Amino acid sequence: MASHSWRDAYSGMSSDNIKGLVLALSSSLFIGSSFIVKKKGLKKAGVSGIRAGSGGYSYLYEPLWWVGMITMVVGEVANFAAYAFAPAILVTPLGALSIIISAVLAHIILREKLHIFGVLGCALCVVGSTTIVLHAPQERAIESVTEVWDLATEPAFVLYGVLVLIAVFILVVHYIPLYGQTHVMCYIGVCSLVGSLSVMSVKGLGIALKLTFSGTNQLVYPQTWAFTFFVLLCVITQMNYLNKALDTFNTAVVSPIYYVMFTTLTIIASVIMFKDWDGQNPTQIVTELCGFVTILSGTFLLHKTKDMVDGSTRLPKHMDEEEGIPLRRHDSSNMRVQ
Repeated sequence: MASHSWRDAYSGMSSDNIKGLVLALSSSLFIGSSFIVKKKGLKKAGVSGIRAGSGGYSYLYEPLWWVGMITMVVGEVANFAAYAFAPAILVTPLGALSIIISAVLAHIILREKLHIFGVLGCALCVVGSTTIVLHAPQERAIESVTEVWDLATEPAFVLYGVLVLIAVFILVVHYIPLYGQTHVMCYIGVCSLVGSLSVMSVKGLGIALKLTFSGTNQLVYPQTWAFTFFVLLCVITQMNYLNKALDTFNTAVVSPIYYVMFTTLTIIASVIMFKDWDGQNPTQIVTELCGFVTILSGTFLLHKTKDMVDGSTRLPKHMDEEEGIPLRRHDSSNMRVQ
């Protein structure tokens, strides 16, 4: 009886959802590893040039950073493909796996301390994400990129987009100059807000390409190219501010906070634009919300265990000599000391 009920529960998972699931898992593996490789590159670049957290771009001349960037691109391509096959509520939470990978590798390779409660926090993130995935809705059938564009231009999503742009503008103009070096939420806030819009654009472009490869050419529609433009603009913005966050704060803190904010905002955007919850009953929706609470609890543990290790979550990495990040002297010779 139990085996029959188990099969019945998952008989509704389509082949497209399974493809999206596999692609999302592969994406998390690549992206989680890329955080560490890029961080090593940022460290090396910070020794001989202006740090990314201080507005410098010397990391562009560091080969190790480019290795990490290529690894991240591979992960993002897999993620991009996953959104073409499965709904955002299924794909996005699986980013929890990248938290585990980046936190463990940071502990081993970068020697960033991870408290035992940090491990528990990672586990809670995975449990919460799994809860969401198991109750995720099926992907809605879309026959043309124009259908996605119609969804994106409905009043509710237009209002969401305007509010996101206003919030990003306030963060960039007012809060980052004042608090960017001491409050991780400034950089991560920009990445997450812009990221929620980029995922919707990626989904639109991904659906257009999937339909094109299936024989229904979508490249003739201007909406396909509009989605392409928004994807490029959003990804460049995310990359810039994520580099600043990684260069300034502990990886084990940046990764989970970015994950939770990005996941939450992306699912909100998807619910507004694609109306993912319209076909679900209250029990499924409440269960997904419980999954969110579990993820938030795990992130809280990860964030607070940084206090246990370093004494304060507000201390930027370049002010902590134990992290091995060089400090910049404010003198005429512009020399650096360890």
